[in-house]
Amino acid sequence: MELSVLSPDQSQTLIIKKILRCLESGCQLAWIIDPEEKIIFVYSLQKVSYFELDSDVLPMPDFMADFSLTLGDIFGWLKF
Repeated sequence: MELSVLSPDQSQTLIIKKILRCLESGCQLAWIIDPEEKIIFVYSLQKVSYFELDSDVLPMPDFMADFSLTLGDIFGWLKF
């Protein structure tokens, strides 16, 4: 699993390219966390999804199938 927290000075294009390389190399999921917009983009080989409600349950890779996190959990941990 690849996880990136987007900083204001980072290029989204470079992060997406990195994520695509990881997925092509066998990574199951990648998340981009945008703290300014309070949104999480989830990339897999099959699709790209986004989550923006605190109650949204985020998809997990197979090895973490029994683990559950919501968008609210993630942003509750990230204090700015």
